[in-house]
Amino acid sequence: MALRELVNKIVPIKEDFSIKSLLGFKKTPLNVLVSFMIVGLILLLVWGLAEYLMHGHHAYNVSREHPWGLLISGYIFFVGTSTGLCIIASLGHVFGIKEFNHIGKRTTLLAIITLLPGFIIILAEIGHPITMMIYNILTPGITSAIWWMGTLYGLVLTFIILEFGFALRGDHKWAVRLGIGGLIADVAAFTTLGSVFAYLVARPIANGPFIPLYFLLTAVVAGAFFMFMIYGFKHKLDFPKEVEVTLVKLAKILGLLLVVTMFFEWWRFITAVYGGMPERADTMMRIIGTSSFWIEMLFAWAIPFVIILVSKGKAIKALFFAAIPALISIFLMRNDMVHYAQMAPMQMLKKTEYQLAPTWIEYSPSPVEWAIAVGALGVCFLLYYVAEKAFDLDEEDHH
Repeated sequence: MALRELVNKIVPIKEDFSIKSLLGFKKTPLNVLVSFMIVGLILLLVWGLAEYLMHGHHAYNVSREHPWGLLISGYIFFVGTSTGLCIIASLGHVFGIKEFNHIGKRTTLLAIITLLPGFIIILAEIGHPITMMIYNILTPGITSAIWWMGTLYGLVLTFIILEFGFALRGDHKWAVRLGIGGLIADVAAFTTLGSVFAYLVARPIANGPFIPLYFLLTAVVAGAFFMFMIYGFKHKLDFPKEVEVTLVKLAKILGLLLVVTMFFEWWRFITAVYGGMPERADTMMRIIGTSSFWIEMLFAWAIPFVIILVSKGKAIKALFFAAIPALISIFLMRNDMVHYAQMAPMQMLKKTEYQLAPTWIEYSPSPVEWAIAVGALGVCFLLYYVAEKAFDLDEEDHH
């Protein structure tokens, strides 16, 4: 009871919320199937974390030549989706687009529950997470992009939890203030994460000023697809009028972002190939030759854009069905981006001491990496189910 009162001071909980209410869902075949899926994902995550705690990084297929693996990709996917959702949540109460007012609380909540699995994944990737958290405060590395990224995401989580609490209480004045702070911190955090790649001078395919912007664009795209997926499942594709108006508006914004992103991708490829720069042009040509690249281009960009273009953003049911493969493609895109940055061997480093084989560095995630990265989805789904029962997410926002 004391814990409930403590939580209630931060985020008001429904009076009828209890453990019994969590277990009291309708036992339809679909609900039972979803319940088993969530439990299965959680158990998969627990197994993966247990293997990591027992064996450390030996449970992963990363190496000295390929130190970043699937967990880095999973972290980028979850925190990027959270950033996109935070930006979409701000469209209503920060930027004053009235169609987005009534989805502010739910979208802010989704930003929180997609950020937390990202934290779980990155803690499993770091060798000594407790030591990291201690020395992050005691000896801050203010010249390190990774230090700024971690610190900013701590601020982001604080801002959006408080924003969510004030929104639930109906205190829109403070919700807007905290929303502005969360938006600034979130954009700064994710573009700083992009800069971790952009600063890689020794990795020409990743190095450059465009990567932080690319991270931000794809974050909002992922957040928009996530919204279509959540609202499609919530309303079983029978959307209320106000939700339909919001999703049509979001579809038009998504269409614009897809155009910008596709132009970005085009010029990124052209500038990488033009001039034949070693380790940049050949890496890009190898990327273009992979099947995963074309799968991502088709399902993440081309198909959703055609749906929006033909229907003028009104085919929101079609976008629901396009959103699921699009999110999977964006996850694969994050993984490919991390892998491609390390694919070319660094043959010139310490050439007098050793030399890597002049072949492409291959990497395949281990079962433990897959278990942690995919199992984290179970945390996301479980938190959303609990929050749906615990909080009033559908009350109309008044400004």
